[in-house]
Amino acid sequence: MRRIDLTISSRTIAGVLLFLLPVQFMTALMVGAAIAPGYSISANAISDLGVIDATAWLFNSSLFIAGLLNSIGGYFLYRTYGKGWILPVFVLAGIGALGAATFTLDIPGIHGLFALLAFIFFNIQAIAGAALVRGPLKAISIIAGAIGLVFLVTHAASDFGIMSLYGPIGHGGSERMIVYPALLWLTAFGGYLMAPFTKKR
Repeated sequence: MRRIDLTISSRTIAGVLLFLLPVQFMTALMVGAAIAPGYSISANAISDLGVIDATAWLFNSSLFIAGLLNSIGGYFLYRTYGKGWILPVFVLAGIGALGAATFTLDIPGIHGLFALLAFIFFNIQAIAGAALVRGPLKAISIIAGAIGLVFLVTHAASDFGIMSLYGPIGHGGSERMIVYPALLWLTAFGGYLMAPFTKKR
């Protein structure tokens, strides 16, 4: 009788976790923006959803889960590829999300530091992820992370009053351009990791 192999590879586990991260978080963002009273995607910060009574539980729990999934997914990714940079980059991004969920926007100094950590390292992991993939996703990884980091710089310049670079998308839209490219990259990267792996001949 033929035995069925029920083992799941570290690569597959990493793929599932990193795919679920953006799916659950972006869903929470969309639902939160829809039900928060008077919330504007253009005018309001993403983290405003974490201090509005109607959405605080949804946003903060989803952001916390995102931090956990990224850190644990990074561990299984490290087990798959064995590259030394993987675990610290993914864990630092995860810590940023965990901290921003724990210390909400009404604790601005601490929240801002954790959010900045997440903004930087989620985009760095996208760029660095180019070293782990083949084909078009290699270029997509670099482009996604670069877009996020460019918008992080312009967003910070606007926040600190150096120059107004929000443009027609406003503060909220500018912040989403820091976050969304990296999240969409994670969706693609997670799918890539879940796909059957074949070695080059």
